[in-house]
Amino acid sequence: MSQIKFERAPPLAWITLDRPAKRNAISSAMWQRIPAIAHDVAADRKTRVALLQGAGDAAFSAGADIEEMHQALGHPAAMRAMQAAVQLGQQEWSQIPQPTIAVIDGICAGGGCGLALACDLRLATARSTFTIPPAKLGLVYSLADTRRLVAVVGPARAKEMLFTGRHVAADEALAIGLINAIVPPDELTERATQLALSIAGQAQSSVRSAKRIVNLIVAGQVTESAESQALYDGSFSSDDFREGALAFRDKRKPQFPA
Repeated sequence: MSQIKFERAPPLAWITLDRPAKRNAISSAMWQRIPAIAHDVAADRKTRVALLQGAGDAAFSAGADIEEMHQALGHPAAMRAMQAAVQLGQQEWSQIPQPTIAVIDGICAGGGCGLALACDLRLATARSTFTIPPAKLGLVYSLADTRRLVAVVGPARAKEMLFTGRHVAADEALAIGLINAIVPPDELTERATQLALSIAGQAQSSVRSAKRIVNLIVAGQVTESAESQALYDGSFSSDDFREGALAFRDKRKPQFPA
């Protein structure tokens, strides 16, 4: 039985970490499957927003499977392969062109928190907690993971979280920008769906270009490149702009092409 569910509900796609008995700890097999799911989402023209959630109400994900990591101790090649799968899964998920939303209820720790940070937006319940515990395990957070954390909460907050490995409650997570909103548990799925459908109803060329440009800025770009300039210039002759301008003139809701 698959430990990750992938369901299409155009214009949305739902990905569920489905291992509730293990608090949705992400096994090596799950990490290895995430890039393929990311590629499927990216290639699907009908999917405009992808949502990532954990099964049950105890955890979004408790992180990478520590039991597997313990078994790999003393086997450097196996450990390297395991960590390469974690990093590739997070990287591929972060790079899909469509917006992504992490739907978080409960524990969000370690690699699970890294996967949530690889999403564009994060909604959480008040009972959710966030932990990045390498300092408690004698490990080091990768540069890519650390960069995503710094981009969201800033360097000082990132250092505190990494230095202490402490649990960050939902209200603090909201205050420092780690999550976008706190939602009642019984409204979480509905609110996430509403947000996703709102995004899906906008001009997708604008949404995807905005995601790409923000990602370029986070990666360190500070001046216009050929790519960012082309995204800007091309928008003024796009079908989306033509429809948006006509709808504005006619005082109607735009019907952006797929």
